[in-house]
Amino acid sequence: MSLTLKNIQAPIQMELDHFQKHFKSAMKTKVALLDKITHYIVQTKGKQIRPMFALLAAKACGEVNESSYIAASLVEIIHTATLVHDDVVDEAEKRRGFFSIFSLWKTKIAVLVGDYLLSRGLNMALENKEYESLHIINSAVQAMSEGELMQIEKARKLDITENIYYEIIRQKTASLISAACCAGATSTTEDPAKIKALSDFGEKIGIAFQIKDDLFDYGDDNIGKPKGIDIKEKKMTLPLIYALQNCSWIEKRKVIFNINRRNTNQKVVKEIIQFVHDKGGLEYAKTKMDDYKTEALEILTTLPQNEATQSLKDLVEFVTNRRK
Repeated sequence: MSLTLKNIQAPIQMELDHFQKHFKSAMKTKVALLDKITHYIVQTKGKQIRPMFALLAAKACGEVNESSYIAASLVEIIHTATLVHDDVVDEAEKRRGFFSIFSLWKTKIAVLVGDYLLSRGLNMALENKEYESLHIINSAVQAMSEGELMQIEKARKLDITENIYYEIIRQKTASLISAACCAGATSTTEDPAKIKALSDFGEKIGIAFQIKDDLFDYGDDNIGKPKGIDIKEKKMTLPLIYALQNCSWIEKRKVIFNINRRNTNQKVVKEIIQFVHDKGGLEYAKTKMDDYKTEALEILTTLPQNEATQSLKDLVEFVTNRRK
């Protein structure tokens, strides 16, 4: 049987249906323009991987309840807010194959919508007295902001080492997936060992998830964004970092110069992509991704083995083998 999201969702299909209603209700507003935009966001939503992590983590430890739905909704609202803001920062025209909020409604409205979603998520937690979930998610948002700023700072100097790269993606991507698993687990158990295990699991698979995303920039998969966009944005990802660590000083100097000064030239971008291929950057990054994937799967063996735990294992395989 091929591994599909439908198969993975089977143990929580009823819970996901309830979550969808919860999420749509949370996104409704009395401001006509805002309601139009939030409706567009709901209609163009992605796979909603993070709520799945939250609900599966909850079910792995106990029975999904109202706190679990609030945790899943909070994670998805906060994630959506960060994507809206990211598109403003990146001046991105598309998101998941659809026009971005930034593209349709421009900078001022996109920033305000992102701000609204952040406050809406936080208020939802406060209104329902979900202080633990609020603490967990708020810490992740702080880490995400720090990670993005660190990446921007390092992009100016192009001096990112492999360790710094891991710290950046731990903060900017893995922190929210870890928070989703942690908040989900916290909603159904008070066992600190299970909560920590799922938090650690989320961080490991979150890092693997981001490495997979970074690999797409050097591959041939159709993922809805131009090939080489990370190079154009001077983002130093693992395949490039490894290639620069395993080349001559002259080669490194040339590539760094091209990224700094000629990163918008499509011919030059293709040359850099080929350079990364030739130096084994993709193979190295895939190996590291598989290492984190293995660590994530090992953590799951310490948890109760049930259908939700199995779906978490399947979700690990899905996010590391996805083609977009």
